[in-house]
Amino acid sequence: MATYFEIELDKLKSVIQKIGVLAEIQVGEAIKAVLSEPISEGKEVKKNEHKIDKLDIKIDEICQSIFALQQPVASDLRFIMSAMQISNEMERIGDLSMSIIKKTKSIKDKHDLITTFSIADVARQVELIMTKTNECFLTRDENTIGEIFVMNKSIKNKCDDAIHAIINEMKVNSKVVVSGTNLVMVLKHLERISEHSTNIAEYVYFMINAKIIKHEKFEDLNTEN
Repeated sequence: MATYFEIELDKLKSVIQKIGVLAEIQVGEAIKAVLSEPISEGKEVKKNEHKIDKLDIKIDEICQSIFALQQPVASDLRFIMSAMQISNEMERIGDLSMSIIKKTKSIKDKHDLITTFSIADVARQVELIMTKTNECFLTRDENTIGEIFVMNKSIKNKCDDAIHAIINEMKVNSKVVVSGTNLVMVLKHLERISEHSTNIAEYVYFMINAKIIKHEKFEDLNTEN
């Protein structure tokens, strides 16, 4: 028979998986909004946001309960510590997704701008990195973690290039200033989602190896090994 401690750990893992799925759904809706694809009704998106907030609180409560009633050690302690951080990152991803959906409504001639500045590619990459983030939590696969770090770097570079191009266009074409500004903010949000996803991958790496490693140093670590 499973102990109370084992039951609580399984519950914690299950709730993390749930919040991850909901965050992934929200990111998917945000990408649809960016690419002018049909998205779920506003009530459904808002409902998911509330679910994420509630699960974030529930995860904190489970972790606090475990710390109060048990004395977790080693890998279990790392998992609980990481779970609290991962939950926080997921909640932020959900918030950023909502912000993107709202911002895209203020972008006139969105399709033309998305095409001109090659935004679709980076948007799809952000959607993929979120999927891989949930995958790495489930599988604890270091190769997937490495892929996430590489993708995050690519997303950052593409966002920086697109933002630079949009700002240059706004300097010579006043008609795109308002839409261009909103699109820059959308790109910044996409970049932050990628960064939060990568932070989660770092926490998973910590769970596996008991080492804190920033993604900027991951390649150096692999070289040493």
